[in-house]
Amino acid sequence: MDQPTTPLAEKRESALSVWALPTLEGCAVLLYFSRDAFAGVFRYYASLTHLDALWFVPDLFAFACVAAFTYRYAFKQGNIIAILLVLYTIFALFLGWVFLGETKGLASSMKMIAPAFVGFCFCGREFKDQKLLLNVIYFLFFASMIGIFWSAHSRLPWVAFSYESFGATRTAARLWWTGGESRISGFAADSTMAAYFVLITYVFTSIRKSVLWCLLWAGPALYAIQVSTNKTALGVLVIYIGALLLVRAFDERHRFAALRSLALWSFTCLLVPPALMLAFSGTNLGRVAKSLYSLQDRINNSWQLPFVYMNDLMPLGYFTGCGLGCFNYPQQLFSNKVSYYVPVDNFYIGTYLMFGPIFVLFVVFVIMAVARTRDIYKLTAIFVMNFYTITVLGYGPASGLLVITMAFSEVFGKASPLPRANRNAMTPPPQLLKVASG
Repeated sequence: MDQPTTPLAEKRESALSVWALPTLEGCAVLLYFSRDAFAGVFRYYASLTHLDALWFVPDLFAFACVAAFTYRYAFKQGNIIAILLVLYTIFALFLGWVFLGETKGLASSMKMIAPAFVGFCFCGREFKDQKLLLNVIYFLFFASMIGIFWSAHSRLPWVAFSYESFGATRTAARLWWTGGESRISGFAADSTMAAYFVLITYVFTSIRKSVLWCLLWAGPALYAIQVSTNKTALGVLVIYIGALLLVRAFDERHRFAALRSLALWSFTCLLVPPALMLAFSGTNLGRVAKSLYSLQDRINNSWQLPFVYMNDLMPLGYFTGCGLGCFNYPQQLFSNKVSYYVPVDNFYIGTYLMFGPIFVLFVVFVIMAVARTRDIYKLTAIFVMNFYTITVLGYGPASGLLVITMAFSEVFGKASPLPRANRNAMTPPPQLLKVASG
C-alpha cells in the first residue's frame, strides 16, 4: 500500500526527481539534443583534439534503444505493429544496400534510422517525467538564441568548418542558395539546425509555462530564427504561438480536447505537397516572387523527381520502397547512384520513398493512436512537426527524427476501448491541465 504523502514530502520528491537519471531513451534524447545544438562547436574542437569518435556516443545509445524497443514491444508485449516495423526495417536496410551499392551506405543508413527507435521507446512513457532532460532543454533554448546572435555579429571559428564522416567530407553552407543571404549557424553546424533548436526547445519549454512567459520569450525566439534566415521554422513558430493562445483561451476542462483536435487536424498537412503539385507544377513561381523560388524547386524537383528516377533505378521500389538511405544523405555521400540524388524536402514523402506503400498504413495507425494519446508533449510535437516537415525531410539532425517518432510512439501501445460510462476517465485531471496549460 502507498504511504500517505504530505505537501513537504511531495516538494522534496519533486526536487530530487530533477536530478534523477533519465531512462535509456531519455539519456539518448539528452545526448542527441546536447550534441546537435552544439554541433558546430563539438565538431570543431573534437577535430582539434582528435576526439572525433565522441560524436558517435549518442548513436551507441540509439542502437541500445533499438534493442530495447525490440525486446519491450516486439518480444515481450508482442505488438504486431512493432514486430512488423522491426522486420520491415531489416528488409528496408537490405533494399537500401542493394539500391546504394556500397557497404558504407548501409552503415550510414543504419546510423540514420537508429534515432527513430529512441522516440519509439517513449511508448507508454510520459515525457514530463524526464525532469533532467526538460531542464537541459530549457537551457538549450537560451543557449541556441545566444549562439545565433553571437554568430550574427562575429565570425566564429567553427562556421563553414569541414569535417569527415565515414570518409566523406562535409561542409555547412554559409550562403542561402536561393538568395545569397548569409546563413547564421550559431553553435550548431548550420542555420537549419540552429533555427530548429530555437523552435523545438521553445515548444517543449512553453508547454508548462504561463501565457505571460510564452509571449515574453516569443519575440526573442522569432527574431533569432529570422536572423538565422530559416523561413520554415519561423512560419511554424508563428503557427504554434497562435495555436497555443487558442488552446489557452478555452476553459481548463476543454483545453486537452482542443489540443488533441489540433494534433489530429495537423495531419491534413500531408495533403499540402500533393495539392501544391497539382496546382503549380510547371509554374514559374520565382517570377511571381523571388522568395517563392525554393517552393518552386520543391514542387517541380524535390517532391517529384525521385519517383521519376525510381523507374530507372528500381521499378520494384514503387511497391516495396527503395530502401533505407535512398534519396537521403546516405545516397548523397555513399552511393554509386549519387548522380540521381535529389534532396526530398518532406518527411512523409521521403519516408514513403524508403518504405513504400506500407508506410501509408503505418501513418493510418499513427493517426488512430493520436486519438487516444494523453501525453501533452507528444500531442504538441505532432502538431508542430507535421507543419515543420512540410518542407523539411527531418532525418538530419537526428534530433528532428527522434522528436517525430516520440510523437508517434503511442502507436505501439495497447488500445483499450472503455465502456461509455467510463469515457470521462480519459480526460486528464484538472490539476494536470492547469499545470500543463499555464
